[in-house]
Amino acid sequence: MSSVIEQSVQARMVASAPRMETLPATLSYDVKDPFAVRMAFPAPATLEGTEVSWEFSRELLTTGVDAPAGEGDVRVRPFGYERTVLEFHAAEGIAMVHVRTAELRRFLERAQELVPVGDEYRHLDLDRNLTDLLGGPC
Repeated sequence: MSSVIEQSVQARMVASAPRMETLPATLSYDVKDPFAVRMAFPAPATLEGTEVSWEFSRELLTTGVDAPAGEGDVRVRPFGYERTVLEFHAAEGIAMVHVRTAELRRFLERAQELVPVGDEYRHLDLDRNLTDLLGGPC
């Protein structure tokens, strides 16, 4: 079984204009980092012209599809019945995207099948993490 899940989603950028631009994005989950999910936007979809990736907790995404969650750089909340808003806060400003809630739930179900909530600790390589932290050889 693969230790990484990737799922393409269509995100809609919320802008001041009446139309929302659709952006491709990729959600990923890696067993090696079992508490985190990553959302990446390809270079053509960003102001900087380089891929932008945000990493945040799986718990934040799980909670945010049903109720407002997050106080830091990433915030997630439901928007109506079919969409979820993800807010990404950076020094340059705030990016808000809408994603279909069903797509997020499908991604979370796949991550749950790979690593059930509560079993994340079983996938941590504490010896390697400690070695990396202390700057020792791998």
